[in-house]
Amino acid sequence: MDYKYTSRSIEDTMELAENIEAEKFPGMVICLNGELGSGKTVFVKGFAGSLGIKDNITSPTFNIVKEYENGELPLYHMDVYRLEDTDETIGFNDYFNGNGVTIIEWADIIEDKLPEERLDITFKLIDEDTRVLVLTPHGQKYEDVVNFVL
Repeated sequence: MDYKYTSRSIEDTMELAENIEAEKFPGMVICLNGELGSGKTVFVKGFAGSLGIKDNITSPTFNIVKEYENGELPLYHMDVYRLEDTDETIGFNDYFNGNGVTIIEWADIIEDKLPEERLDITFKLIDEDTRVLVLTPHGQKYEDVVNFVL
């Protein structure tokens, strides 16, 4: 089942991320999809801030993965956009089955490598400030998270 959340500002998007962070668990995987500038990295900033991570969060486009170990749980921030035309793997399962939270931007590019249980969030641009975020939980843990948050 899909759930919709309307964000009317950067603060709204960050608040949603903070609320989801409050329900975090080791091995959590959040997959973000949406066009450029739709708010994916803003979401990660809100999530990271709630974990207590003070680093400047930017999209890891050229690194593919940035690891932040200085929060309540490790945060693994992936941007797999550059993997679109490769078979490159970066040990996805090590991240997905680890003790941290993995957030993946452009996750649909590696859909065949994603764990069965995860939370997909699709960002849809409405106008300069407004986004509709469609949350699709896969698995009971993620269903519980979404029901608690929305």
